[in-house]
Amino acid sequence: MSIYEFFSLLGGVGLFLVGMSIMSSGLKNACGDNLQTILEHATKNKLVAVMAGLGMTVLVQSSSATDVMVIGFVNSGLMNLSQAIGVIMGANIGTTITAQITAFNLSSYTPLLLFIGAVMWLFIKKTLLKHVGSIIMGFGMLFAGITMIKAAIAPLSQSAAFIQFISTLSNPALAVLFGIGFTALLQSSSSSIVIFQAFAVQGLLNYDGAVYLAIGAAIGSVTPNLLASLTANRNGKRTAVLNLLFNLIRATLLIVLINLFPLRQMICSLSPGDIGRQIANTHTIFSIIAVLVELPFAGFIVKLSEKIIPVLPEEGEMLKDRTLVYMTQLTHIPPSVAVKQTQLEIVRMGRIAVKNLQRALDCFFDYDPAIVESVHTHEETVNVLNHSIASAMLQLRTLDLDPHQMRRVSMMTIAVTDIERLSDHAENIAEYIEELTNKKVAISDIAVKELTQMAKDTMAAVNLGLEIFATEDYSKLDEIERLEQIVDGHEKDLIHNHVERFMNSQCNPLGGVIFSDLVTDLERCSDHAINLAYALKERPGEVIK
Repeated sequence: MSIYEFFSLLGGVGLFLVGMSIMSSGLKNACGDNLQTILEHATKNKLVAVMAGLGMTVLVQSSSATDVMVIGFVNSGLMNLSQAIGVIMGANIGTTITAQITAFNLSSYTPLLLFIGAVMWLFIKKTLLKHVGSIIMGFGMLFAGITMIKAAIAPLSQSAAFIQFISTLSNPALAVLFGIGFTALLQSSSSSIVIFQAFAVQGLLNYDGAVYLAIGAAIGSVTPNLLASLTANRNGKRTAVLNLLFNLIRATLLIVLINLFPLRQMICSLSPGDIGRQIANTHTIFSIIAVLVELPFAGFIVKLSEKIIPVLPEEGEMLKDRTLVYMTQLTHIPPSVAVKQTQLEIVRMGRIAVKNLQRALDCFFDYDPAIVESVHTHEETVNVLNHSIASAMLQLRTLDLDPHQMRRVSMMTIAVTDIERLSDHAENIAEYIEELTNKKVAISDIAVKELTQMAKDTMAAVNLGLEIFATEDYSKLDEIERLEQIVDGHEKDLIHNHVERFMNSQCNPLGGVIFSDLVTDLERCSDHAINLAYALKERPGEVIK
């Protein structure tokens, strides 16, 4: 192979990868936020989860993109491991579609695809059509890259050194290892399978060698997910381990099957004489077989991932916190009881949020990295509960609620938002102390003293607001109004004092900004407390129809 042919090969691979990326981005942009919504809600059972993963991956043409999204959902608590494994299995089937597409010889249509796609992308103003143009353009680049790869590797059939190298891939173990390494390097099983197809079509690789390369490629495709999980929590890491376990079991299963049964011969008989299609069919059929065999044992794979990354006691507590306790059977109980259960669930969420706010304030005045991490974790818990409660409250709309109950449900919806915002402020406070610590900036002692008193009064208001919401004891409204006025007074005084210190060069600029932001956060927390206190109180003269 000459240097020109070598560069042509690299260029073809690069063009193929860019085409895949552009096509994937175009598909995701054309579909908008619907993909995440579908994936988030289509996981009620394992089979639906598999279909969701398959459909998602067919649309975005990237199992890695789907798997990384799943890691994000699991990381944030919106999806559990049992749901995640179904989506991962479906994604492994969906990713085989690329090889099926590239098995068609569309090289003669490539220039037309590139032209149409470029015109739509460059000159059409309508957003959706621009995205469709980028899909077509990416599709054309994908085939242009394949054409370049095929042309570049054609001379290799005359290279004794390359032929000797390829002959080593007749060893199944070496072929699997090469497939793993090559796919890990490209970070795309679709790309590596397409390149193996090109080698086979040019006569450089036989079908049996390609089979083991495809098995290795499936394992190597897990690399992007393992990298993505490095910054995830322990449950996010387990999701990546799930994917790895699925593909390792799949590889073992398929190696056993193809050596005990005439599976390869059966696949070849589907498209005799077309090795490119045979490899594509092998990739797809192997994935389907693996899912059919492993899906009934998904629970075992989940447990195995939890053995590899053990569930810590605090994770069990977190899982318990993120699971609905009272809103589990809303459609099977009387409407009045269902509304009361909803109130209890919201109060439970409120206590977690209020405790998190106190935790963040304690950490602000006495920094502890572990507590900061705990604040972020509990903020995720509140977000999960917010999402779960909102979804469960939709069931209340299907019940035969009277006008009074309908009003309470509507006001509870607003109360959930107030509670979620309290936890948001807790996270803000944790971020303030992180920034001060990282930049080695301190707030003056007098400023700390002022903030300490304001924080104490704010927490008194927040606790009282949640108590009134829970008990509906409105005799305490005067007290929370008094506390809210005190906090408002603190805000005015503290900002005035801060400006004076700043004008006299008595405070650090960054410390001053964070001081002001924290004062604002505390004042808003007292506003949310007032909202909670009055949430369920009927206004004088209010007529409920």
